[in-house]
Amino acid sequence: MLRWKIRSWPWPVLLAMAFGVLMQPIGAAASTPPNAALLTQAEDLRTSDHPQFLRLLETLQQQASSMSPHERWQLRYLQGWQAAFRGDYAGAEGILREVIGHSGDPPLVAKASAVLMNAMASNRHYEEAFELANRLMADLPKIEDTQARFLVRLYVAQVLSYAEQYDLAANYFRDMLQALPPGETSCKPEAMLISVLYQSHKLNSASIELPRGIEACRAAGQPIFADTIWLVKASLYLDEDQPDRAIALLRQIAPRILASQNYYHTQNVQEEFAQAYWKLGDDDKARKAALAVLAVSDPGDINGTLKDAYEILYRIEKKHGRAMAALTYYEHYAAQNIGHLNDISAKTLAYDVAQQRMLAQKLETEKLSRQNKLLQLQQALAAKTIETGHLYIALLLLVLASVIFWLLRTKRSQLHFKQQARLDGLTGIFNHQHFIGEAQRALQLLERRRGDACLVFIDLDYFKQINDTHGHAVGDALLKHTVAICKQPMRANDLFGRLGGEEFGILLLGCSHEQGMVIADRVRTAIETTPMNVDGCAITFSASIGLVSTQACGYGLQLLCREADAALYRAKRSGRNRLVSHVEHNDPVKLFQVGHGGP
Repeated sequence: MLRWKIRSWPWPVLLAMAFGVLMQPIGAAASTPPNAALLTQAEDLRTSDHPQFLRLLETLQQQASSMSPHERWQLRYLQGWQAAFRGDYAGAEGILREVIGHSGDPPLVAKASAVLMNAMASNRHYEEAFELANRLMADLPKIEDTQARFLVRLYVAQVLSYAEQYDLAANYFRDMLQALPPGETSCKPEAMLISVLYQSHKLNSASIELPRGIEACRAAGQPIFADTIWLVKASLYLDEDQPDRAIALLRQIAPRILASQNYYHTQNVQEEFAQAYWKLGDDDKARKAALAVLAVSDPGDINGTLKDAYEILYRIEKKHGRAMAALTYYEHYAAQNIGHLNDISAKTLAYDVAQQRMLAQKLETEKLSRQNKLLQLQQALAAKTIETGHLYIALLLLVLASVIFWLLRTKRSQLHFKQQARLDGLTGIFNHQHFIGEAQRALQLLERRRGDACLVFIDLDYFKQINDTHGHAVGDALLKHTVAICKQPMRANDLFGRLGGEEFGILLLGCSHEQGMVIADRVRTAIETTPMNVDGCAITFSASIGLVSTQACGYGLQLLCREADAALYRAKRSGRNRLVSHVEHNDPVKLFQVGHGGP
């Protein structure tokens, strides 16, 4: 079964293709010269009428020799925006750095810096992007132009979503919606808020945010932002197994997206078509759409959209018995999958490094400030007769600071030990005791609301053989690899713990039996199709899964564990690499998945 990766490209990246649309033009009086008027008009039309914008840009480039220096820098900025829009991030970075370094126009520098920040993130220069975000926020009080200040905050919030700081980014966007500057509409923060809510699994196709955002962008004349929201809605339809509705929506927006020639939108609309046709069983159309994704992609590009396209092609070729073609596509899929996971790790690491550097710089600044204050104090004490009293005060402050520092260290140690008591030392997920405790509390709350939940037990097949063959270090790495795979289809409120050895437990909250079966089988399929690379050797492995739902067995954790374990035992006895579900308490266990390697 295919796992629909709605974040094929992070939705903040899909918004990043509209870098310059965030930038409102600097107002021009009725008597502005022709070049200034054309520049203002071009900035207005970038995403509302992109073909007209390109024609104006060509006209402006022909008239560059008659422009003032300030107008030439405005033109250079528009050229940088267009380079980023079409996916030429390296070219965009060079142009935008020129604008920042030489234009001498603070509002234009702020706008170009914001575009550059997104271009660097899209070009996987994450560490530089996060460091620039920190600098922009530090310099925010110095930006006098209210529009530029708003845009810097907007872009910084967007960059936070690159580092998967979704809740923090969502709070930024909500704050901006409450305090829009004059002349600004709610379209941009609404669209970005929708993207981070989608990333954090807090949207469905009926969420009120979607029509509200689409209407705001339609009224503002921003079709690219509206198309981004439409693509999110199509993804939600696919997540909810409504491929027919997804196709109907995609057919409406595809002509406009393909005409805009936007790199990310073009990739994603074709990939969503491929996913929808695959779900409907139309292999020919699914294959054509997946190949269209490859056709528009840059050589050597690695992203989640390409990963999903290769997976569809692999599944189709495998289904039709074309083994060589299936193997070729599987190799591409595996490479994309590994690259995609590495990219996620790189973003997280870059964010942490940038935060640590910012903290170090802040501490250094505070150190210099303290040293300066101490020098001033010494000079003052030398000129006064109360030097001894001041020294006693300084000593008292030092002792107080030491006490506070000791208290903070003690508190930090307490928090560290508390975390160690809750988490499994190897995998970083809940240990057995904490998982059982949290599951018990969650089920009690769920019983009062009469909600549904599914308990899933996962056991890696032939794990002892892997340990014996490759050693315990590889076995430990395989357990961590399994945890990373299992986390992908899980929702934010699901509980995940290591029950012991190679056995894991997942409590899917607010999840019906049918939904639980789909998620559990996605986990099984992902484990089966995602080998671990060790010294150039791919170690393939599989898992047996047992599932029980509260619909069948109620909310007693002891009974749920017993039935889930029985279902897992049945999966093992039936040949492993299977998902088995306990349907009803008094009925026999139902075998959901038979055979190996696919539904």
